[in-house]
Amino acid sequence: MISGILKNPSLRLAATSSAAVLLCTSCFSRPGGYDGYQTRGYNVRGQSYQPMSVEEALDFEETGTCSWYNESKFFGLKRGTTSLGEKVMPWHLIGAHKTLPLPCLVKVTNLENGKSVKIRINDRGPFISGRVLDVSPRAAKKLGFRDKGLTTTHMEVISVGDGSYKRKKKRFLFF
Repeated sequence: MISGILKNPSLRLAATSSAAVLLCTSCFSRPGGYDGYQTRGYNVRGQSYQPMSVEEALDFEETGTCSWYNESKFFGLKRGTTSLGEKVMPWHLIGAHKTLPLPCLVKVTNLENGKSVKIRINDRGPFISGRVLDVSPRAAKKLGFRDKGLTTTHMEVISVGDGSYKRKKKRFLFF
């Protein structure tokens, strides 16, 4: 059967075109298989969580306890993945939040020293009582609390989504 396809020019063209379409769509698919935003509810340890809408997230700010986590075990020899299916490495500027739509970009400010960093929220957590945000080791270092473990931060959403789905926070200027 395969040899018949290779000999027939019209079947060969159809097979080649189909292969090219499959190859191109796999090249341009989004990481983790999500389209736009991840806002579906989920359960962890018997607790239900419902992520907020994109509109709610664009005006969202939160102050609370921030910790850092390292899903990348053994310095990259065994990589973890986020809720979006993206690989986690210690040098990524990423974080986890329980109810923000995924992905989104936030500005995090350490209230104890004034340092701030922009990170991509692409994971769920932290699931420890009293904590509002988990950040990667690199983000913790830039915020100046990697050696400490916990700090108090203020988080402000800058944008939600990626690429053509990206929605930015509207800023109004009054004169």
